[in-house]
Amino acid sequence: MNALSLAQRLIAFPSVSRSSNCEVTSCVEQLLAEREFVTERLDYVDDQGIPKSCVVGKKGTGTGGVAYFSHTDVVPADPWFTTEHGPFQPTVQQGRLYGRGSCDMKGSIACMLAAAGEVPSGQLKRPVYMVCTADEEIGFAGARLVAAKSRLYAEMVAGDAHGIIGEPTGLEVVHAHKGTCGFRAISHGKAAHSSTSHGRNANLAMIPFLAEMKAIHDEVTHDPAWRDDRFDPPIISWNIGINDHTPAVNITPPQSICTVYSRPMPGQDAQQLVDRAAAAAQRCGLEFISYPIGKALFVDPQSPYVQTMLRIAGRKASRTVSYGTDGVMFGAMKQMLVLGPGDIAQAHTWDEFIELDQLQRGTELYRRVIQELCE
Repeated sequence: MNALSLAQRLIAFPSVSRSSNCEVTSCVEQLLAEREFVTERLDYVDDQGIPKSCVVGKKGTGTGGVAYFSHTDVVPADPWFTTEHGPFQPTVQQGRLYGRGSCDMKGSIACMLAAAGEVPSGQLKRPVYMVCTADEEIGFAGARLVAAKSRLYAEMVAGDAHGIIGEPTGLEVVHAHKGTCGFRAISHGKAAHSSTSHGRNANLAMIPFLAEMKAIHDEVTHDPAWRDDRFDPPIISWNIGINDHTPAVNITPPQSICTVYSRPMPGQDAQQLVDRAAAAAQRCGLEFISYPIGKALFVDPQSPYVQTMLRIAGRKASRTVSYGTDGVMFGAMKQMLVLGPGDIAQAHTWDEFIELDQLQRGTELYRRVIQELCE
């Protein structure tokens, strides 16, 4: 089964992050077994009570080799750009495969499955690992579980496997991407008709907190200490959101919520910013909920691993990207980069697609990687 057929099969599962991905995980688990992988499954229930699952596979014996990382969840697909076919009805038109997840990143998974399937396990001197997680699009919970609990992941780390995150890079070698950090600050008030004095406006305690968030925003945007010109944009993107969810103008808002999401770059201490926000929330009497910080991914572009991958990929130089990946949770891997088929500009779009040429070239590239590092 080639990458196109595999991608079509995977896209047909509507594994939007807000729903379960267990069915597509079972499919991947079967496809791995058919290709001589031994598998390890990790199931969990998310904060909304929805069952989720990850699968880790190993083909061959020993340690080292190649470790490929991916996710099976996708972003929502409403609206979709056409009524001729739905987002989970994979459709080939004009040299493209359309469907939610075609680019991000079921097409990539299909390429690695196809490439690994071409190599008999007895031909491998070092193993090929595959990791497929849940919830990459909404907080990396699956990757966090794999990093904490997976026996095969611990083996990859101990054996110094060569990590590849298969997110779309147009098959260019990416040696660094930004990390993640975020939090919610909640002001609690009391709802009442605004013509009375019985309510308590939650926004009043939120306003001074927002002023502090604006001050941090301005600092990290303009202070050279928070700038890294290796990235575009070269700032951490301190993104502030605010909502009191009040349904009418004559109701005293009972709750006000501020969210901040940021993308720290290599070597930057995002925790100090979170600590400043937490202190401001305490001064204002707000509830404060922070999320685990995911460190930026970085490997020296002059390292032997990056230089080897450039040679295999036929590229002159590696680059950085400003999006994040599951790699923020896999920091224990000493050798990790991003390399996958497809254009990141097509990810999350209402007409998501991947070029058929990228599926073919992605399979060929992953096959060369296996040949170089595992046979």
